Amino acid sequence: MNILHMKYAVEVAKLGSLNKAAETLLIAQPNISRSIKELEADLGITIFNRSAKGMVMTPEGEEFIGYAQEILKQIDQVEMIYKKGTPKKQKFSISVPRACYISAAFAEFSKCLNADPAEVFYKETNSQRTIHNVLNSDYKLGIIRYAENYDRYFKLMLEEKGLCYEMVAEFSYVLIMSRKHPLAEKKEITFDDLPPYIEIAHADPYVPSLPLAKVVKEELPDNIDRRIFIFERASQFDLLSENPETFMWVSPASQKVLDRYDLVQRKCVDNKKVYKDVLIYREGYKLTKLDKQFITDLCESKRKHL
Repeated sequence: MNILHMKYAVEVAKLGSLNKAAETLLIAQPNISRSIKELEADLGITIFNRSAKGMVMTPEGEEFIGYAQEILKQIDQVEMIYKKGTPKKQKFSISVPRACYISAAFAEFSKCLNADPAEVFYKETNSQRTIHNVLNSDYKLGIIRYAENYDRYFKLMLEEKGLCYEMVAEFSYVLIMSRKHPLAEKKEITFDDLPPYIEIAHADPYVPSLPLAKVVKEELPDNIDRRIFIFERASQFDLLSENPETFMWVSPASQKVLDRYDLVQRKCVDNKKVYKDVLIYREGYKLTKLDKQFITDLCESKRKHL
């Protein structure tokens, strides 16, 4: 299919006349007519019905012209980028767990975006969806979180799926709660102190090769009678701030975030469980300049907050 013929057809469709298109394109009318006939023959459709009133698009012709306009638009964009020196759009995408130190790193990273066009995606979700996002190329980078005792399950799965992985951080969860929470001033908090209160939790634990029921039992033990499940961080902070009966297990938060929502952070002496945050990307993927900048900001944020 000849791109030039396609351009002629789009111009005829816009003006509704071979003569007018010929005047606009500075091409002889018979040449345009012949080009459109060749295009119709190549496609096996009739694009225009010729009449005394001019060139009228057929239903198939309307559909084709719609596609042709998009194709020509993309060709113009490519030419603008590579022939006229228009800066190429910067692209970055990452899927991550909900964590203050990661969002702080992303905020710092955003400052490196210059005046050139940019397209950036940042998604907070669980490990299962992050792995899916990276495998299906929706996101180039991912950070997954899992308990240390599940390390072999995750590493085996990542290797089977052809994903590279690098350790980002290890930590134990802490408790965050309102400054008005009854436990906020308690010097030593234990597991037994928590059942009377409302736990805020993320409702999407995941471990490969293990039944969901087993994972839920370990990650969300049944010693708490009241739980509110939240999928994004903004609402969890509002709840923690406004309801002094609530608490949440999280990776350590920055003092800036705690002060913003009037929260406190406390350790639980009974909590010995260690979690890992692991960076993943597809085998063969070459890290871009933006990827490397984010990883640098992530490491700096980890040192500052964890």
